[in-house]
Amino acid sequence: MSTKKLIEVIEFSVEFLGRFKDSVNRLNVYPVPDGDTGSNLSLTFQSVLQEIHASDRNSIDLEDCVSAISKGALMGARGNSGVIFSQIIRGFAEGVRLAGESDRDFLQGVVWGLQRGSELADKAVLKPVEGTILTVARRAADTARTLHMDDPIRSIYLLRESSVEALLETPRLLPILAEANVVDAGGAGFVLFVDAVAKVLDPEWKQLDMPWLEPGVAGPNDLVELFEDRGSQFGDVSELKYEVMFLLEATDAAIDGFREVWAGIGDSIVVVGQNGLWNCHIHTDDIGASIEAGIEAGRPRSIRVTDLAEQVSEERWVVAAHGSGAPDPLGVSDEGALTAVVAVANGEGVGRIFRSMGVNRIVMGGQSMNPSTSDLVAAIDELEAEQVIILPNNPNVIPVAQLASELSSRHVVVLPTRGVIEGFAALMEFDPAAEVSENMQTMSQSVERVVAGEVTRAIRSSKWAGGRIAKGDFIGIGREGILSVESSLAEASKKMLQIFLFPGSEIVTVIEGEGSTQAVTREISEWIAVKWPHVEVEIHHGGQPLYPYLFGVE
Repeated sequence: MSTKKLIEVIEFSVEFLGRFKDSVNRLNVYPVPDGDTGSNLSLTFQSVLQEIHASDRNSIDLEDCVSAISKGALMGARGNSGVIFSQIIRGFAEGVRLAGESDRDFLQGVVWGLQRGSELADKAVLKPVEGTILTVARRAADTARTLHMDDPIRSIYLLRESSVEALLETPRLLPILAEANVVDAGGAGFVLFVDAVAKVLDPEWKQLDMPWLEPGVAGPNDLVELFEDRGSQFGDVSELKYEVMFLLEATDAAIDGFREVWAGIGDSIVVVGQNGLWNCHIHTDDIGASIEAGIEAGRPRSIRVTDLAEQVSEERWVVAAHGSGAPDPLGVSDEGALTAVVAVANGEGVGRIFRSMGVNRIVMGGQSMNPSTSDLVAAIDELEAEQVIILPNNPNVIPVAQLASELSSRHVVVLPTRGVIEGFAALMEFDPAAEVSENMQTMSQSVERVVAGEVTRAIRSSKWAGGRIAKGDFIGIGREGILSVESSLAEASKKMLQIFLFPGSEIVTVIEGEGSTQAVTREISEWIAVKWPHVEVEIHHGGQPLYPYLFGVE
C-alpha cells in the first residue's frame, strides 16, 4: 500500500507542477520573462516518474521504488531548486520506506519523510539562505512533528497551512524577493508538492486558493505595499551571473576539496549524490573555473550552463518546429565541402536566415531550451565533411558545443558566438572550400567587429542602475546588462542603439521577433537614417519569442 501511495505522490506532483509551471516560472526576481523554476521542477519530477516506470509499476516493491525515486531525482534534477528538491524527494521516499518497514501507516511515512527530506536538503547546500525552499520545507517538517496521527485529514490541512505561511514569509527573509514583489519560486513548488501529498491522503482534496500563482499575477497583491519602503538591499538586477550544472563522477574524498574550490568562486552551491555520482549546481561569474574544478575532482558530464539574466521560454516554437533539439533536415547540403557548419537557432525565421547563409545543419534551441550534447553530435554525424564548425549562438550552449566537439570523431571546432547576430557576422566570412583553421580566423575577426543587443519587456516592477522599471516597460539589454528602459518599444530600441552607434559604424542589422511591428521597425530605421545617414540598415524576420528585436552594429 505504501508503494502505491508513494508513486501516486510523484504522479500528482507531475500533474500539479505541469499545470502550474508557467505560473511558478513567473515568480522570478528578474523583470524579464525568463523564469524557469517551474519548468525545472516539473522536469525533475518527470525524471523520477520515468525511472519508476522503467520498472513494472504493479510489481515493484517498496525498496526498489525508493531506489528508483532516488536515482531519478539525482539524475534528472534541473536548476538550483530542482537539485534541492531532489533531496527532499529522496528523503520523503526514505521516510515512507521506514514507516512501511515498521508497519506504520502512510501518514507516519509522510511525517518522517518531510523531516528527512528537509535534513538532506539543508545538508546539500553549502551556504543555506533563508527565504528559499529550504525555509518552507523546514516549516513543514516542524509542523509534521506536532501532528496527531489519528486524524490524517486535519493533519494534511495543517501541513498545507504551515507551508503557505512559510512561503508568504519568504520576502520578509530574502530582500531580493521583496524588491521583485514575488514569493520564492522553489517554495511555491513545494506547496504544490504538499498538495500532491494531500491528494493521496484525501482523495476528495481540492486545491485551495493560490493567489501567488494566478495567471498574470507576479506575486501576492499585498507584497508591494508591505515592502514599498524597504529600499534596495541587493543591488542592480541587471548583474549577470551564470548557473552551471553537471553530473560528476568522483570519490567521496574528492568532493570535500571540490566544495572548497566552488565556495571561492560562486554561491547557491548544491552538491548532492551517492555511490560515486554527484549532481552539482553553482551560480558563478566564472564558467570555466567551475567546470575545471569538476575535472580536477573527477569526470563531469551532462554539463549545462544557463545565463540567469537571459533565460527565455522557447518550448512553443521548438516543439512545434522539430521537437526538442532535433537537427533541421532542411540544412544546406555539404557535399563536396571541405568545411561544414552546424548552427543553433532560436526561431524558425532565424533558421531560414542561417540556411540562406550556407549553414549545413541547424539545431533548434536557445536559452532555456538548450540543445543537448547528443543533439549536436547527431547533427555533426549527418554531415559528409570531415571538418566542422559549431556556432552555438548562446553562452549557455557553448560548453555543450565544446563537449560535442570532443565526442565527435571528426575535426570539430567551436566558434563561441554568444548570440544570433554574432552567428550571422561569422557566416559572412564562411568559405566551405577553406580549411577549418582559415575559416576560424576570418570568422572570429568578423564576430569581433559586431556589437549586439536585444529588447524585451518587463513582466513586473523592479529597479536597475538607471532608476525604476515598471511592469510592461521595454528593456534594452547588451553584454553589459540593462542599457535602456522605456515605456515605448521604439524608444527603448533607439536609446540602446544610441549607445552602440559611433562614427565608424557601417551596418545595423535588425532581427524582428514576436512583438515587433512594421510601424516600430520603420520608426527605428528612419531614426537611424536621419541621425546616422552613412549607416546601412538590414532588416530580417527572425520570429524569436519574447524578444521583439535583436540588434547588431558592425
